[in-house]
Amino acid sequence: MLSDYTPMPTLATADPQRSRAFYEGVLGFPPGEAGGDGVVYRAGTGSFLVYESSFAGTNQATAMSLQCDAGFDDEVRALRDAGVQFDTFDYEGIEWQDGVAVMGESKSVWFKDPDGNIINVMASA
Repeated sequence: MLSDYTPMPTLATADPQRSRAFYEGVLGFPPGEAGGDGVVYRAGTGSFLVYESSFAGTNQATAMSLQCDAGFDDEVRALRDAGVQFDTFDYEGIEWQDGVAVMGESKSVWFKDPDGNIINVMASA
């Protein structure tokens, strides 16, 4: 059954070199397997693929989320220090505190990669 397998998010890019500079240089993901049209990056116990596509930047929804409960504040600080700008939006139940969405005990930030793929970093109660 498909539920027995670990999914791999795939993020499209129009400019692989620019994406590598962002994912490796800004976000700090070490490159893994590279080949064909993309690079696989390890993240926790999973991985994600950044690949070249003419459809890059067309997704208007969250493309990838990273759960980092214990280290959320440190990760947010590191992202800010790297120049990452967080997105805010209107949504019932969210209180925004300096670009961080607070929903009860949970916190989240959203930002875009150079192609407009939306990435979420979150912490649950």
